[in-house]
Amino acid sequence: MASDAKSAAAFRTIGEVAQATGLAPHILRYWEGRFPQLRPVTRAGNRRYYRPEDVALVERIDRLLNREGYTIKGVQQLLAREPAAAPVPAPAAATPTLIAIRNLLARAIDDD
Repeated sequence: MASDAKSAAAFRTIGEVAQATGLAPHILRYWEGRFPQLRPVTRAGNRRYYRPEDVALVERIDRLLNREGYTIKGVQQLLAREPAAAPVPAPAAATPTLIAIRNLLARAIDDD
């Protein structure tokens, strides 16, 4: 799925997701209304940006609907039974930096 120009963690536009999956953009927009789990980030002008986990969900929904024969209602029920995805923890390398910034700010407040 990742193109040569973008990293695997980069956000994708609806056009990029449509091209990579072979699905039309209107299908992706329709699925956003049918599957509450599919919520790409929207920016100015209602531009959609799909995170890697959104793209993986699109690919899974496509597989369930178009290859495994599920109905939309069946996929909705299947996804609703699954626990919500846990928040992504911050990278371990960022933690010492945040602690250092917090300590720096605390010293600045104490010195004031």
